Amino acid sequence: MGGRNIDLDFCSSEFSFVSWLEDLHLIPLVQISDPFYIKLVKEFYSNLRMDSSQNEEFAISSSVKGQRIYLDVRILASILHIPYTGLYVFGHKKWPEVEGFHPNQILSILYPNDPNVHPNMALTTNRLSVDHRLLHHLIVHQILPTGGGYAKLSRMQVFLMWCILSKIEFCFPLLMLKTMVRAFSQKKSVLPFGSILTKVFQHCHIRLEGEIATKLK
Repeated sequence: MGGRNIDLDFCSSEFSFVSWLEDLHLIPLVQISDPFYIKLVKEFYSNLRMDSSQNEEFAISSSVKGQRIYLDVRILASILHIPYTGLYVFGHKKWPEVEGFHPNQILSILYPNDPNVHPNMALTTNRLSVDHRLLHHLIVHQILPTGGGYAKLSRMQVFLMWCILSKIEFCFPLLMLKTMVRAFSQKKSVLPFGSILTKVFQHCHIRLEGEIATKLK
């Protein structure tokens, strides 16, 4: 529920994935270490509504402790100090269709020792390099949370890795907003973005004093 963050001082000298995130100005997203508030996160999702009318940008609203919360791409990006520009596409089971994206190309990078990569191959994390595995770990926890295990990669996760490795801007705030809506509509037992929502609550001046906090592991 909470998320993950990285020790930037240690990782910068040891791993390449930090520079990949720096190139797209995503470091603030993976440095969030705020505790999260399970009760307030549940209240946020139970009151979640889509709040965008036709021809308007995607937006959501909710209320926590009687305080209204409104989030669109620009507001969320401002809270998290990350960009809101770039392409957006989402494919749950199918490969995203984007000009310049070819599954075999990124699969050859992720699995350089496999001469037989193909779009329908099994996508497992145990054959990834340390840098690629850490990047996947951050995507799963902080960008596109999943309720399942981490032994396998989804096609959308691989696509996001391609965007980051290729320095292609992707609208991560929009992905996060839509992930919130999916979690609400699918009645997920594990609700995503706990620590990120703490940032949202603080931005909306929702009082956190007296609430039970859960620290990131």
